[in-house]
Amino acid sequence: MSNDYLDLRVGEFLEQLSADEGAPGGGSAAALTVAFSARLVAMVARCSGESWGDASGIAAQAFVIAERAGALVQSDATAWEEALTALRHAEASTADDERKDFQLEQKLERAAAAPLEIAELGADAAALASLTAERGAGEYRADAAAAAALAAGGARAAAHLVLVNLGVRADDPRLARALASDQVAHDIATRLLESGR
Repeated sequence: MSNDYLDLRVGEFLEQLSADEGAPGGGSAAALTVAFSARLVAMVARCSGESWGDASGIAAQAFVIAERAGALVQSDATAWEEALTALRHAEASTADDERKDFQLEQKLERAAAAPLEIAELGADAAALASLTAERGAGEYRADAAAAAALAAGGARAAAHLVLVNLGVRADDPRLARALASDQVAHDIATRLLESGR
């Protein structure tokens, strides 16, 4: 079996997602959702090329988001597994070791970076979906709104992981960035869905 989740068939990935192991988990699912969103934006833009001069540029930007989000499907799972292992070792250890504490903190920092980036990519994908809904071919605008909804879902899930699962302090600037990304994506998706596009 592949070590890269993106090399799996969808059914195989879903089986691993529902297995009784720690990863892949919510972060990987959020990253894949954002990748789906960005690919959907790219499709709408490419199908709108005849009537929209900037369509190819928007499609290219969406592909970049999709590729980065796709890479985070695996890297989020890896970082979270490493952090979870370190947390379990720290809980089992009775020794007060500053070096181990520092290593645990470093692993938690890496684990926090992935969902933060997923949330930001979700906001970026939602912004492109909004532009595509406004300027793309009319028959594909509902797909652009669906892409925004997917992006918002991925951003919200990732922001939640930054907030809850990774133990980030309330005054941590990463949390503010994640929550801002969530809000941007949510606002865009709400506007597009309520407008009937």
